[in-house]
Amino acid sequence: MQFAQRLNNVETSAIRELFKLLGKPGIISFAGGFPDSAMFDVDGIRQASARALDLEAGPSLQYGATEGYNPLREQLAHFMAGKGVRDLSSDGLIVTTGSQQALDLLAKVMLDPGDVALVEAPTFLATIQCFRLYGPRVLGVPVDAHGVDVEALERMIVEHRPKLVYLVPTFGNPSGSMLSLARRRRVLELAVKTQTLVIEDDPYGDLYFGDAPPPTLLSLSHEVPGSRDWLAYCGSMSKVLSPGLRVGWLIAPPAILSRATMCKQFSDAHTSTFAQATASQYLQSGRMPNTLAEVRRVYAERASTMGAALRQHLGDALAFDQPQGGLFFWARLTGAGGAVRDGGELAKRAIEQGVAFVPGAPFYADNPDASTLRLSFATADVAKIEEGIARLGRALKG
Repeated sequence: MQFAQRLNNVETSAIRELFKLLGKPGIISFAGGFPDSAMFDVDGIRQASARALDLEAGPSLQYGATEGYNPLREQLAHFMAGKGVRDLSSDGLIVTTGSQQALDLLAKVMLDPGDVALVEAPTFLATIQCFRLYGPRVLGVPVDAHGVDVEALERMIVEHRPKLVYLVPTFGNPSGSMLSLARRRRVLELAVKTQTLVIEDDPYGDLYFGDAPPPTLLSLSHEVPGSRDWLAYCGSMSKVLSPGLRVGWLIAPPAILSRATMCKQFSDAHTSTFAQATASQYLQSGRMPNTLAEVRRVYAERASTMGAALRQHLGDALAFDQPQGGLFFWARLTGAGGAVRDGGELAKRAIEQGVAFVPGAPFYADNPDASTLRLSFATADVAKIEEGIARLGRALKG
């Protein structure tokens, strides 16, 4: 069997491979990148799906427009207005099957073999894999607690002339970093100056624990003339409502959006109309603010618990910044006291102790840092977090 050569550019997700090791009874997992299913507003979603069938049965169960179910597009435009994007009409976005499809459509539209795509180092693993499938060189730009290093970004844009730059400015996966307001403006200025497309992926922006984060790049774009022409935004309901609905959306310049719609038509014709109608009814119900408030409260408590436990059980052998939102801790093994410095080695020891996390190396497009690791606090309650981190401390010492 001769397969397409593009498959030579990608490999199976290291995270999915790790999940194969999690069948051990009693294991506590900090490995997943998904929300806690106990936080889903099941009653609200049930009511929304019932209203969709009661009020919109025909359209909800029929084929639909590739661009998306128009009542949902209108609700999403209203949702984005609440995030400061006030000049967006329903025609300015398309609905996608999760934001992952939005990324795939952008890659299909923009990337050719031999192109360059810049991503954060570290960044969302699935984006690296998605981009590589289309044959570009994927290069990482350094990130610190305040987001992407814009000076390094400018140097790499000048040197490599990338087709696009991919960023998760707010509570990045896996870094948890939050791009500062000053850096956000600088990124927009760079996009205009170098005429480089910037993709803003924003699945975690509503999951903040204290003060709201800085405005999205999209909402700031009115302050930097011309930047909207070089900006694409990927949104998702997966982390705030339900991943199972697979509802995401893409906002982009018209020339990109029309081509993405064409590619989507070839791929899946349209995102599930029933899922779209359910999401539309849910947004229309007004339940989202209360849902978000509860999710923020629970995740904030779990993040605080994990940070305290890491300091207690791993001490100066692990360096990290306390996340202000999102789902993840990003940490680096220091080797203090002779402790293990390799995330992959610690992951093996941790499994033996009954706890799992994801080593950080796969999150780098190039030059991986083997001392890093990602821990998710989303799906474990406070008691499991405390016990799991205690186990991790024993693995570190063992």
